[in-house]
Amino acid sequence: MIRHRVRRSNFSAFCCTGYWASLSRYASDGAVASMSRISDKNPVQVIARAAAILRALEGEDSGLSLGQIAQRVKLARSTVQRIVASLEAEKLVIAASPNGRVRLGPSLLRLAGSMRSDFAATARPYIAKLSAELHETVDLASVRKDHLVFIDQVIGSQRLRTVSAVGEAFPLHCTANGKAYLSQLSDDAIEDLIGRSYESRTPNTLTRIAPLLTELRTARRSGVGYDREEHTLGICAVGVALQDSFGNPVAISVPVPAQRFEKQHAHIAARLLATKRAMEAGMRAMAA
Repeated sequence: MIRHRVRRSNFSAFCCTGYWASLSRYASDGAVASMSRISDKNPVQVIARAAAILRALEGEDSGLSLGQIAQRVKLARSTVQRIVASLEAEKLVIAASPNGRVRLGPSLLRLAGSMRSDFAATARPYIAKLSAELHETVDLASVRKDHLVFIDQVIGSQRLRTVSAVGEAFPLHCTANGKAYLSQLSDDAIEDLIGRSYESRTPNTLTRIAPLLTELRTARRSGVGYDREEHTLGICAVGVALQDSFGNPVAISVPVPAQRFEKQHAHIAARLLATKRAMEAGMRAMAA
């Protein structure tokens, strides 16, 4: 068995992905009821303003003052104070210091964790079917800024197969699923996200932006990204990228031992694209 090992990531960091998109799902738990006390005239506007405040607090581990939040979201300080009070009541934000600074609260992790579990559960039948068709391992990952975090995996039935641990993180520039995601961005956005030079994982890794962009232009046309022993010697992969029901970027990949790759990669790519279309159609049907 070939193991695809990388560094451990802070899996809880991933759980925050899409938390504000999950905010509307929290209505049944009383968050909207609390915010409706602020204004019964336009509750949708209140939710939008609350989401803007949560976004303003992203990445601010030491918190922001009410004045700083007001400046960022372009609202009156008194309005921010009322919304923050309701968010605090639901533990969506908590005090960050004795002098009035606030930061994102623990309830967001619970909400985002629920969202992550729901999507993994939704995707599971699709990736299990794909694994059964190909007899190969299929990985499901979420994109977290400049890396991927694996959130589910169906292990293939081949005796020689690849295995990675859920919760592990992989870079974008040298992975099939990472390249599939990058191919959906503009060249300028790619450079802003991952820079112009990259870590070499193997002799095959593309370490400069020019050759990477050349490959990504091909991926844009085909919808498929490839890893040809660029992350780990002996392992190749094919990947596609899509969005979950909240609009967060996710990716599916099929890693295979290099000796099986050349004969199988075209068939794997075709089945991955079919699986992507089926998942997107399923999510649209669920949202209708």
